[in-house]
Amino acid sequence: MKIAIISDIHGNLEALKATLNDIEKRKTDKIICLGDIIAKGVHSKECIELIRKKCEIVIQGNCDEYFSMEHKNINQLNEQEQRRIKWNQSLINKEDREYLSNLPFCYEFYMSGSLVRLFHATPTINNKAIINVNKIEEKYQMFLPSEHTQSQNVADVVIYGHIHHPYMDKIYNKTIINIGSVGNSFDVIRNKNKDSNTLETTKSNYLIIEGEYGSKEYSSDISFQFIKVPYDIEKELEDENLNIEKENYRYELEQGMYRNMTKINENFRALGIDVDKI
Repeated sequence: MKIAIISDIHGNLEALKATLNDIEKRKTDKIICLGDIIAKGVHSKECIELIRKKCEIVIQGNCDEYFSMEHKNINQLNEQEQRRIKWNQSLINKEDREYLSNLPFCYEFYMSGSLVRLFHATPTINNKAIINVNKIEEKYQMFLPSEHTQSQNVADVVIYGHIHHPYMDKIYNKTIINIGSVGNSFDVIRNKNKDSNTLETTKSNYLIIEGEYGSKEYSSDISFQFIKVPYDIEKELEDENLNIEKENYRYELEQGMYRNMTKINENFRALGIDVDKI
């Protein structure tokens, strides 16, 4: 079975349409979405409709949860955050919010002997960032079960989104994969003197996993394919005047960089990484 796994659309309709077209050409058997359908872009509702139509399994992302919930104490938040919540919620209706708020936390299946577990960010919470340079022990925790997982078995393969930065690593005979982002791709390790063309990063990213679905026997092959799909960024930005954070959105789509690199660098320093030497 061939399964396409997508994540982090963030209201980017052009990227989602291009990705779904590419998936269709590759004749996959099913599509799974790892969440964050909404927020950042102006086409949240259209993206929800497409995801509901095309994806067999959809997992809840932190933005799906945050912007679909009722914020009873919204007046205690800063003005910018209040505007962000109200604007994102204005793009979707009550039915959309109910759909997002009831999405499952994770999903798992066996494929060619491996227990494959999918979630948005981690098996415990959906807004923690584990990146490729995190410590081995922190990566190992990603394979462990939690109260949210469907089983209490330790996973052999974990596949997640959230960080928008695709990578694959092997530890303890296990495989950890981040599939990147469909609608908001970026690379957090940047240096203007070392960077390649930004188009290496700004394309849509997704993953195809292929193997014998449901099999607990190690008797067949399993493969993971990372795919980058170009899309029309300028067309996506045609409606940017409707976006309350249009400068940040354009910057991320065009440059493939997170809007708040100061926050990223603080996280690097916490990991013991000298950001001045990146």
